[in-house]
Amino acid sequence: MKKLLVLSLLALFSAAVVRAEVSRADLVDRVETCEAILQEFQARSDTAVPAAVLQKARALIIVNQFKAGFLFGVKDGYGVIMVKKPNGRWSLPVLISAGEASLGLQVGANSIESIYVITDDATPRMLFNLRFYVGVEAKAVAGPKAAESEKLNAEILKTPMLVYSKSAGLYAGATIKAGHLSRNDSANALLYSTRYTMPELLYSDWVKPAPEVVPLMELVQRIAP
Repeated sequence: MKKLLVLSLLALFSAAVVRAEVSRADLVDRVETCEAILQEFQARSDTAVPAAVLQKARALIIVNQFKAGFLFGVKDGYGVIMVKKPNGRWSLPVLISAGEASLGLQVGANSIESIYVITDDATPRMLFNLRFYVGVEAKAVAGPKAAESEKLNAEILKTPMLVYSKSAGLYAGATIKAGHLSRNDSANALLYSTRYTMPELLYSDWVKPAPEVVPLMELVQRIAP
């Protein structure tokens, strides 16, 4: 038992080292993956975010995660956050980290893709403090799907964060605690070749969009004008 636990911890440590050695090409791939996730969600009525929800969006977070564990469960990943500016234009996609962990008897692995629709201006700024926990610092509920658009509940639309998720794979075990999202200034410095950090990237026009992020910006502008 101890040997298995040690091996699990070593694997986690090794994964952390690998994540630390990312290239700019890796970061571009993350942005493009998030774009593909949003496209896939919107292509199906059973996963699509309704237009009425997107009209209320003040920010969007797209997350790609992988959960695996034996005794100690880990869900780690990455994502992007974009905010809607007062002029109606969407910001640069800013890279973030995403993860959560739980203790308990659990075995398996799966991939999890999520879209967080944020309906207020205060919640995105929580990331300025490095990290916040979904459902704890920011109230979150499952968002209504496009297939349910005729039954949209006005009270649900007032929730600061509406969550849309889909997963693939098998996982059984303990309930996972609230996930966290955190800023990743080093990744954004490499992607955009700038010393500006999350606040400036999201809310100013000081940094020119890298060509690789423009398709995602155009997609978001098109579905949530």
